[in-house]
Amino acid sequence: MLKVSRVREGRVRARRCAVQALYQWQMQEESAQKIVDEFEECRELIKVDLIYFSKLVCEVAENFEELKQSLLVCLDMDWERLDFVERSVLLLSAYEMRFCQDIPYQVVINEGVELCKMFGTVEGFRFVNGSLDKLAKNLRPAESKVSA
Repeated sequence: MLKVSRVREGRVRARRCAVQALYQWQMQEESAQKIVDEFEECRELIKVDLIYFSKLVCEVAENFEELKQSLLVCLDMDWERLDFVERSVLLLSAYEMRFCQDIPYQVVINEGVELCKMFGTVEGFRFVNGSLDKLAKNLRPAESKVSA
């Protein structure tokens, strides 16, 4: 049980760092790998699953267009109007929902909401919650139907 808690904690911390790195990636014209390297060099990444952190940032960047397109059908506003923090959280969550089938969609949504509460606008978590719920119905219809 202790090992599971440590793995979970490492992933939670990796997601927190990934949201910050994805924010930076969207704001600057640098490669995702360069941003990952900067994070690993310049920040105290204590108890962070560094492999998962790097995977999240680099693979979100690599699959950006696909992730963005899957999100656009779930959003009730233009992509350009979204806050960069909310974009980062949505991209990260869309990646996990699409490519990390071992993570239950409810966990993906909950983690996204918590990240948005931590870093986003006051009411942004409500928007993220609703958008991710719609995304789950699109990307994981069987799973979301069973637990509905």
